[in-house]
Amino acid sequence: MSDTPYSACTSILIGKAASVDGSVMIGRNEDSRPAWPKHFIVHPAATTAEASFESTDNDFKMPLPEDACKYTATPEWTDKYGLFEEDGINQYGVAMSATESTYANDRVLAADPLVKDGIGEEAMVTVTLPYVKSAREGVKRLGTIVAHYGTSESNGILFADREEAWYFETGSGHYWVAQRIPDDSYAVIANQMAIQTIDFDDPENFMWHPHIQEFVREHALNPQRQGFNFREIFGTNSQMDAYYNLPRVWYGQKMFNPSVEQTTNSHHMPFVRQAEKLLSVEDAKAFLSSHFQETPYDPIGAGSVENRKRFRPVSLATTQESHILQLRQYPQPELSGIHWLAMGVAAQSVYVPFYAGITDTPADYQRGLGTYSPDSAYWVFKQAGVLVDPHYKQFGAQLKQTQQELNQQFGRSVMQTDEKAKALSGVELNALLTRESTKNAELALKKYRELTANLITQATAFSPLRYKQDLNL
Repeated sequence: MSDTPYSACTSILIGKAASVDGSVMIGRNEDSRPAWPKHFIVHPAATTAEASFESTDNDFKMPLPEDACKYTATPEWTDKYGLFEEDGINQYGVAMSATESTYANDRVLAADPLVKDGIGEEAMVTVTLPYVKSAREGVKRLGTIVAHYGTSESNGILFADREEAWYFETGSGHYWVAQRIPDDSYAVIANQMAIQTIDFDDPENFMWHPHIQEFVREHALNPQRQGFNFREIFGTNSQMDAYYNLPRVWYGQKMFNPSVEQTTNSHHMPFVRQAEKLLSVEDAKAFLSSHFQETPYDPIGAGSVENRKRFRPVSLATTQESHILQLRQYPQPELSGIHWLAMGVAAQSVYVPFYAGITDTPADYQRGLGTYSPDSAYWVFKQAGVLVDPHYKQFGAQLKQTQQELNQQFGRSVMQTDEKAKALSGVELNALLTRESTKNAELALKKYRELTANLITQATAFSPLRYKQDLNL
């Protein structure tokens, strides 16, 4: 999502056999502008006769099913440019994150141009997540919409449930593919079409527009003599990829496969890998919060000025929110799903665990406009980052300590809440999960407000208007 061509997101998907606890996880940094608040809400289940969707951005419109299920979402503070609900978990335990902006090449766009009033990122969660009961069903629904109405952008979309994680990519105005992430594998994606070889004989692990092979043959789009490599046919391999996109994939794979040597901006890195160890939600947080630590390319590291500005990092100032949607192996969807949400820049914020069964979110998470206000969760976390930015050496350790304390408390809270919740169901279960999630959110806000107060107090000593008399005068 973006108001500029090259300000966009970073994603991660983890299969259930690749995680320490059997969770399926999908996560993404939503990047757009340095000051552009998000809200966090719960849509209740609803029945609406003759329901429909109409975009406030590009005139895309479509009818909707009458029955919409409950789901969480993170919409923009204004719907002037569209809703951009972006990420959520529904009452059936389906998670969706949309989108990872990508770029199609000129050959395919000449043959099948983007559709000005087709579906775009801002609408995808809203017209898909409330109407599906599995990740696979989500892929099929969105694929049908893209094929019928067309899309106004090239995007990657993440789906998950307790069993499967899927990555969906649009390659042109109407054509799309999707791949199931193998249970024992992970994928990291950074604004470049990622899916590689499509196996059209394996519908259990791949889905696609029904006429995509004919389209590619008819327009002579495949540069390879054999096979069907979606990235090579539909994607790009440009200088922007080399400096803006590929280094983030390199760093993610370096984190999880440290023994594998790869060129920083190699175009041949695989889409999926098996990590050298089982991955936890903390590993997903670490990747989405990363900025090339322990390399010469860290913007706040010790490398040369040139290297520190060479590559675009994963976590950066334009991140509006970062999320990890974790589907654990509990039978109750309300308990299974955790919507980990870090408002603002992930490297400077903290991931708060909200259970999928919540019926409401704290008031501070539902407000915040384009100008700073102290009662908005987005602005609370953003303000702390703004104070740390010019004084990382002095303030970085205090920020890290606050994050570590909260992460440990949230970990304990989840363990304790899980134990209490196992025997509950219905209204009692939802009430417990809402209460405990709210406590975690309020604790995060309290600790960050305390951090901000301390930083402001200490920053008064850094004024250039200080004066100390020279004893020789």
